[in-house]
Amino acid sequence: MDLHESAAFTRRQFIQAGLTLASAAVSIPYFLNSSAFGLPVAGLGMTSIPGVPEDHILVVIQLSGGNDGLNTVVPYGMDAYYKARPAIGIQAKDVLKLDEKRGIGIHPQMKGIKELYDDGLCSVVQGVGYPNPNRSHFKSMDIWQTADTSATGDGWLGRYFDSECCGYGKGESGKADAGGGKIAVAGQPGIAIGRTAPLAMQGQRVKPVSFETEELFRWIGQDVNKKLADPYQKLQDRPAAPGADHDSNAAFLMRTALDAQVSSDLIRKAVRQRPLVQYPGGNDLARQLQMIAAMIRAGLPTRVYYAQIGGFDTHAGQGGAQGRHGQLLGQFAAAVKAFYADLKAQENQGRVLTMSFSEFGRRVGQNASQGTDHGTAAPMFLFGPMVKPGVLTEHPSLADLDEGDLKFTTDFRGVYAGVLEQWLKADSKKILEGSYKAVPVIKKA
Repeated sequence: MDLHESAAFTRRQFIQAGLTLASAAVSIPYFLNSSAFGLPVAGLGMTSIPGVPEDHILVVIQLSGGNDGLNTVVPYGMDAYYKARPAIGIQAKDVLKLDEKRGIGIHPQMKGIKELYDDGLCSVVQGVGYPNPNRSHFKSMDIWQTADTSATGDGWLGRYFDSECCGYGKGESGKADAGGGKIAVAGQPGIAIGRTAPLAMQGQRVKPVSFETEELFRWIGQDVNKKLADPYQKLQDRPAAPGADHDSNAAFLMRTALDAQVSSDLIRKAVRQRPLVQYPGGNDLARQLQMIAAMIRAGLPTRVYYAQIGGFDTHAGQGGAQGRHGQLLGQFAAAVKAFYADLKAQENQGRVLTMSFSEFGRRVGQNASQGTDHGTAAPMFLFGPMVKPGVLTEHPSLADLDEGDLKFTTDFRGVYAGVLEQWLKADSKKILEGSYKAVPVIKKA
């Protein structure tokens, strides 16, 4: 296509670009535009990269604040658990049993997850952590999000997008960038629901799209002054001027603005669909997952979505079966249950793997305020019909502790490696920048 001879900057062409330009961090305007034109219409497929399962989606749920793993996945068969937690321990009669032989169950508020578990749609990885654990919320969260115990560098999912979705380091048709290297092929970004995008999704070349609600993901100039609406629309719809320099800064800004506008239109239209199932009200995680389910249903070609729920820093008044911690777990379980019911109604549940994590667990013993303080290892959950169901790993010992804390038995990067290799079919060594034994989280075909 000769951009000098066409209406180069029309909305029609940018609808074909999907979400690409709204997220890409680049330095060459014309390359950006030509790559975007090469992408298909959202919902009708994606660029083909050999070996990459383009219909596979990963949803990450962050439990912020340090979730108490011992009252989430309850070792009701261990006497030491009740000795350490006389006031806040979950009584065996109340526990939702998962593995009676090993004496493992989950909090009684997690009925939705118990139903998923019974249907073979849930796996539990116990004792997940990393060497020399850090008990700072911010530092530990950065460690989990970078997959690096130094808590530095890009996000692990950002590196996935750079490596797999953008051909990072592979080049585009052998073209070189201004620095003499290869130019990456633009890809679809991840989408995070929240005010700011998590570090986990920040890459070198591709940045995530992030918004709290679909109504906030739009151009707001007309809210400032209604008279700006018509000029803005005319600016978007006008064709390129004859002889326009498609590599100019002005053209670059026009293309970027148009794509961001179309991306917001696509997302807002997707999210406004009526869900196929009833989601629980007053549940912010359910609201986020409902939005994600709607975008999946609309066919947005995005491989990773990110949601989060906070409030897990339970230093006081944690409670047992009916306390604040239980309420949060109930919200988590109800939201995930509704999400998979929605995906099943869409006939999309086989495409979506969901993984939950928290930055650390809590100490084994309760504190004087009937709460728990920052600890170490904690469980992770994975959901979907593709997961290897059941309790996959052994519970950490409650007799062999590290100064009152659990000793981790599974490195979290091994779980990441399992997801990357077995579900996303990506090179975990390259993305995690190290070699970690992949936890077998996906069942064999």
